[in-house]
Amino acid sequence: MQEKKVSIIMATYNRAHFIVETLLSIQNQTYHDWECIIVDDGGTDNTNEVIKDILIKDNRFKFFKRTSNYQKGLPGCRNFGLDLMNGDYVVFFDDDDIIDKKCIELSVHSFENYNIDFCCYQKKPFINQVEYAENDELKFDIPIDNTNLLGILKNELPIASCTVVWKKKCFEHIRFIEKLQYAEEWECYSRIISSNFKGISIKNILYYNRKHKNSNTGEFYNDNPIRRKSKSDAILYVVKNLNSKKLLSKPILRYLISISYNFKDFNLFDKIIDNITISNTEKLKWRFFYLFLPYRLTLYKLKLKIVNNSK
Repeated sequence: MQEKKVSIIMATYNRAHFIVETLLSIQNQTYHDWECIIVDDGGTDNTNEVIKDILIKDNRFKFFKRTSNYQKGLPGCRNFGLDLMNGDYVVFFDDDDIIDKKCIELSVHSFENYNIDFCCYQKKPFINQVEYAENDELKFDIPIDNTNLLGILKNELPIASCTVVWKKKCFEHIRFIEKLQYAEEWECYSRIISSNFKGISIKNILYYNRKHKNSNTGEFYNDNPIRRKSKSDAILYVVKNLNSKKLLSKPILRYLISISYNFKDFNLFDKIIDNITISNTEKLKWRFFYLFLPYRLTLYKLKLKIVNNSK
């Protein structure tokens, strides 16, 4: 049987000090039919120079500069890569992480064993050195479809940007929203799964993400205003999408309204209410829910403290 080609799309920006290690971990894959599309987002370091030998010796690596047809940032670079890809499957890797040597092999095997559109695997953070997991066999976990949306949105069922291999058909009519500079994959992937694509989660740890303060996630938790605005916008996009597909269940809406409290400076709650299809009476009920949310949270924390002290 002819192997299916996997397209790896990697956006890069001033990561000359990390990217070679990442590319070598891709080159070390036990599955060989892949292409790696590296998209430079206008970096100013010597990335092109440090990866030159790899590009010459292995033509599976392809280096491009993002064109002006795509906005600066991860979403624009990934959309550029999607428009260039030749694979049957696609996965997005970051330019500072390490990929387990069996990542592509086990992911492709999951497509051969299950009738799915995507495969999600596990990741493990590291700082200086990777501690590799044992991956002798494929370890099935759970199926994933639009019934799992609440868990996905709450990150109880984490689907990170680099931990999913997709069939190319998942992106035939879907692209990342390029104005988003944080949570763009959270929004995009929820849009895919809400479009009736089905997948599985496997237990294998196949991806190792480097932890450092200059990551987008690190900037978000340090209250970077651009990242916070992007998360607020992403939440609203999710609301609009699920509302249009009649998948905005009460538990999902409760969760999204609850986290909108952290984005009061962007008037996120009012924007959510204005973009959902419910009666005025229901909207009034949600306004009361939002008004009393701080007190509910205080009581919840107090209850947890009492329970923990009683143990």
